[in-house]
Amino acid sequence: MLPSTLALVDDHRTYSEGLSRHLTDLGVTVVAFPDSTDLLACDSPFAFDFYVVDLILPSVDGIDLIKVLRKRTSVGVLVVSGRLAADTFKQVVKAGGDMYLSKPVQFEQVALAIEAVQRRVGATNPLQNTWRLDRRIGRLVAPDGAQVDLSERDLELMECFVEAEGEVVPREALLLRLGSSPDQKTSLDLNGTVFRLRRRIERATPAAVPLQAKSGVGYAFRAPLKAI
Repeated sequence: MLPSTLALVDDHRTYSEGLSRHLTDLGVTVVAFPDSTDLLACDSPFAFDFYVVDLILPSVDGIDLIKVLRKRTSVGVLVVSGRLAADTFKQVVKAGGDMYLSKPVQFEQVALAIEAVQRRVGATNPLQNTWRLDRRIGRLVAPDGAQVDLSERDLELMECFVEAEGEVVPREALLLRLGSSPDQKTSLDLNGTVFRLRRRIERATPAAVPLQAKSGVGYAFRAPLKAI
């Protein structure tokens, strides 16, 4: 049980290339990043199904990167690192990492660890992770019970995501739902609406925000979403 897509963040080129080839041979689509900032600057940094992260990185530290990931996604995070400090494991777990492997480690062992974490993530009861769109009171309710007030514009967006069932909704479809034409100004307005909604969700709950952008295509709500 391996993930479909995986982000590998490691600045050791030889190791990264070898692990990428090994996982690719197993059917995983791997995108390698030599630094955390390269991941965060890519088109969709929070859209991967799994993350393998080193701790010793040139810019943003691996621990801090995991904390950022946990703000936006609940998928598996495996740390593979040569850092030997006594409190490393504690730091990884507190940041939100699922498992820690110490280098040197064989590629086969990394693949087995990824499979174990992915199995746990996939076995999580989806009902416990369900977001609810309460149409009656115009609110989005997070899995932990936190509530986010929605404007009429937000409600129309969320209705699109309910209908899409986790798939990407094209920008044109969202603009049409909002009664706007797909020109540059209304596209910027859409970006602003999604950004403000995401920020309100972040302030309301520590849960990962599943509202994600697909560069050049549209937006998706990557979590179970039920309208009531």
